[in-house]
Amino acid sequence: MGEIATGAAVLCVGAAALEMGGWHSGARRAQLLLAGGGVVATGPPSWREMSGQLRRLRGRLGAEWWVLVAGLVLALLGVSVLPVLAGAAGVPLARRARRAGEARRARERRGDAVIALCGAFAGEVRSGRQPGEALLRAAHDSGGLGDAQAAVLAAARFGGDVPGGLSGAARQPGAEGLLGLAACWRVAVDQGAGLAAGLDRLEAALRAERDQRADLRAQLAGARSTALMLAGLPVLGLLLGSALGADPLHVLLHSGAGLGCLLIGGLLEGLGMWWAMGIVRRAEAG
Repeated sequence: MGEIATGAAVLCVGAAALEMGGWHSGARRAQLLLAGGGVVATGPPSWREMSGQLRRLRGRLGAEWWVLVAGLVLALLGVSVLPVLAGAAGVPLARRARRAGEARRARERRGDAVIALCGAFAGEVRSGRQPGEALLRAAHDSGGLGDAQAAVLAAARFGGDVPGGLSGAARQPGAEGLLGLAACWRVAVDQGAGLAAGLDRLEAALRAERDQRADLRAQLAGARSTALMLAGLPVLGLLLGSALGADPLHVLLHSGAGLGCLLIGGLLEGLGMWWAMGIVRRAEAG
């Protein structure tokens, strides 16, 4: 077990070293020489170059690979390959959590951009511009139309179906407020109602909804923090056991009773986190 864990750690370190300075640096030297780039330095890279390569490697791999690194560290400390396997299994879960967080932040940014678009659009209309020109200027300043901006702006410039384009852009997560903008456009163009007043009411409603979500998220932050703190208590127990000289990693990884406790405890830990986070997600959705 110890040899396997050590071998896995050596392989990972070797791969990182090759990624930072092996094959790629050799390929760069060959390209520079063949292109007539002059003298190429072959000395060891500086600390600034190494830190830059480490940042690029970290950005390429993603934060979820730290789970595997933690598994390697535990494998070396516990002289067992089981933490490596657990870390490898946890990488997809951590990647899914990271992508969910990125999607949520992108949705919030898109919602803020829609609110800014409504405010800028109302200001342009109030200044005396026609709706099409006002939408062009407001969209250019706020970027609230997202990926569908080109289609909507083309419809506004050439007299196309602007409400249809806005309704299509509202399918993007976080851009649902564009449905209200499309309704304001239809009412103003078809019935001659005041577009600026409707946009002001729409902006106020979207801001109130955003503030309500932020307030709810702040209220649920305590429950989420409590769940995460309770999930970290087993790690604290392992640290306390190691400080007292009980060697809990050896008991968990090299005995039948310890492996059974580890399996059952890990299963209960995962079910508890899934249940607690599910309650928080349902509360946020409500």
